[in-house]
Amino acid sequence: MRVLLTGAAGWLGRFLAPRLREKGHTVVGLDIAPSPRTDVVGTTADRELIKQVFGAFDIDAVVHAGALHKPDIARFSSQNFVDANVSGTLNLLEAASAAGARFVFTSTTSLMISQAIRDENGGAAVFLDENAGPLEPRNIYGVTKLAAEGLCRMHHLERGLACVILRTARFFPEDDDTHRDIGGFNLKANEFLYRRLAVEDCADAHVLALERAPEIGFGLFVISAPTPFRRTDAEALKRDAASVIARLYPDALALYAQKGWRLPAAIGRVYDGRLAERALGFRARVDFAAVLAAMRENRPPPFAHDPAFVSPSAELA
Repeated sequence: MRVLLTGAAGWLGRFLAPRLREKGHTVVGLDIAPSPRTDVVGTTADRELIKQVFGAFDIDAVVHAGALHKPDIARFSSQNFVDANVSGTLNLLEAASAAGARFVFTSTTSLMISQAIRDENGGAAVFLDENAGPLEPRNIYGVTKLAAEGLCRMHHLERGLACVILRTARFFPEDDDTHRDIGGFNLKANEFLYRRLAVEDCADAHVLALERAPEIGFGLFVISAPTPFRRTDAEALKRDAASVIARLYPDALALYAQKGWRLPAAIGRVYDGRLAERALGFRARVDFAAVLAAMRENRPPPFAHDPAFVSPSAELA
């Protein structure tokens, strides 16, 4: 297939473009920033540019991974988010529908996190899957991603577009700017228990979604590393997560102690990606067990990590 990949210069694009080519696809990379993977420099908000790209390259599939993200809130206006994440998505959907192309949209689990869930004031962890709701995104990033999901659904219903939405867990390489007490590999390793995804697995999920889009018709999936927790663990996770982890992984505490790391004291939300396993056939290869296995064998962590990575949007802000 001739695949238009937006966000080609970004972190996901770095891993997704070569995976698509390995599958025999021709990849046309579009991004606001030049890069070794960028064939067309420009924005999806430019409707005429999108039309020109579809015509010039005879596009028959789209992977729409380009967007302004949560860290961009400090750099861009709400209108910029609407232009990039909503209008840009609409332009691509219109062109894909007209061309009879299939469509994969990179969404985010962030849009499921209301302020109440973010504050984690309850007495039990909240398990989040595709049926979570009501959806009350707490910032412009989540609001625009939810709006873009609605546009995807509309184009399937009204135009018959084969479309798969992937609500991806966090796979960004940078350190989290909201957590100062634990950072780097320690925080990311912890998050594989409940809300993280290796970027390599994220790329594989997109390739699979692209292949299966016509068969699925329309699908929405939470894409995250498989959690070891059950819903019956919800209260214990909020009360004493380390004890639950120690029960499941008896040597975790000792392995962490060797590195001076800390297990999470409490976990307030858990992403449940089992629907993607059942209906899409996707299961992430990197999980918390894989992280511990690497620690036991004194190997590097089994996921890409680049705290020095700078988003293309940040460079152009």
